[in-house]
Amino acid sequence: MTLHDVARAAGVSLATASRVLGGSARKVAAEYERKVLAAAAELNYTPDLSARAMRGPTDTVALVADDLTTPSIGLVVAAMERQARTVGAFVSVAQTRGVPERQFDTVRTLCAFRPRALVLTSTRVEGTARNVRLIEELRAYQRNGGRVVIYGSVDLPFDSVRFDDRTSARLVGEHLATTGHRKILILSGTPDRAFAAERQAGFEAGLAAHGVRAVRAVECEVSRQGGYQAVLDAQAGGGLDGVDAIVAVNDVVAIGALSACRDAGIAVPGQLSVTGFDDVPLASDLTPRLATLALPHAASGARAVQMALADADGLDGREPLRAEDEGGREPLRAEGEGGREPLREVIVGRFIARESCAPRL
Repeated sequence: MTLHDVARAAGVSLATASRVLGGSARKVAAEYERKVLAAAAELNYTPDLSARAMRGPTDTVALVADDLTTPSIGLVVAAMERQARTVGAFVSVAQTRGVPERQFDTVRTLCAFRPRALVLTSTRVEGTARNVRLIEELRAYQRNGGRVVIYGSVDLPFDSVRFDDRTSARLVGEHLATTGHRKILILSGTPDRAFAAERQAGFEAGLAAHGVRAVRAVECEVSRQGGYQAVLDAQAGGGLDGVDAIVAVNDVVAIGALSACRDAGIAVPGQLSVTGFDDVPLASDLTPRLATLALPHAASGARAVQMALADADGLDGREPLRAEDEGGREPLRAEGEGGREPLREVIVGRFIARESCAPRL
């Protein structure tokens, strides 16, 4: 069935049917709208999205992510989809594993479908030679009327939403220090993860601010198995002697650390405390429940889409993410293109004390 068939069945003009089914901003009388929708439903009409893309931008927000397997990105994507639906848009998702060539190819392919906006959830897009093509592709897309929002810790001339990992992690270190912990083992992740380095620096700064300097960092894979193996290796090598707290770079690593402690007969929090970072849903269902730094993943994901669907001036009449939305916010500005500075939203999380972390006073 074609749009002409729908218009004929509804007894309206082709232009009216197009406005109703094409998401036009021009209003149609309620009576005609009902007729068109009823005819479309009866005829099982489906809009030709490829043809619409040739005429102009679609109502799609294209999400390009490094990794879709983490618990936190699931929260982000679900929130993005909910936010997009509130204005009649929807989200398409692609994964690149953070590989520059795949990022470029993915963005270039998606731009050909003319999405209304692109959101990149990445901590690995930097202004280096390897990423020049990607950055130029994003600039061209934005010059042609698209919107680009970066969800992550990058310094590029586009609107962005990111977490302040260092300041947030500092809250964890300060909590441990003020509750009497004096010898700390940090499961720090791997050097290729920018967020991991920032979190380690924050942990150490928070501890040092209260005089705690007996800190040892151990690299590990950012996974449950990585945390599990790191703790067992540390115990076998005497690295847990006197340690009264294990600080993990995220909750998944912390969950592995908790499992290793249980298998090794190390009581948590009796012998040592364990803390995580992110506050994934599983964190509050563990035994003991995991103390962690909570980040407002859902609220920040929704905000990224809100920014992506804003008008050309970067303002859509809505309030930015507030401190009470599970995290603090600090607006930053940087020089951008096209006569407008990109909007930078920086979010700080909050520490949640749970049973896996007990005072040593």
